Amino acid sequence: MANNHIAPGRVMDYVNTGAEIVNSGDVVVAGSTLGVALVSIAPGAVGSVAVDGVFRVPKVAGAAIGQGVALVFKKATQAFTVGATAAGDVSGPAAVAWASAAQAAEWVDVKFTGVPGTVAA
Repeated sequence: MANNHIAPGRVMDYVNTGAEIVNSGDVVVAGSTLGVALVSIAPGAVGSVAVDGVFRVPKVAGAAIGQGVALVFKKATQAFTVGATAAGDVSGPAAVAWASAAQAAEWVDVKFTGVPGTVAA
């Protein structure tokens, strides 16, 4: 292995710069990268966030999502959908629907790719 190898890149140390606790299982936005908190992270603390893997996370009410589509993480609702973005939303290759989710579903299975998405201005 190269002597400059840092990590496999599936989990990152995340500094919670917000005023609220990030709970284990919450979706985390780190710049333009999406992940899932593996532990609860207090404000100002550092915790592990998975940026690669499949997780069941909240879905925007009323949205039908097809398998394999690129998703939008809505900042306002802290949930995933497809379609248009608003300021602060993350879209693009950062998250993909692992399975379809019906309009009535509250959750969607998401493959977090570790690839940065685009943050809407």
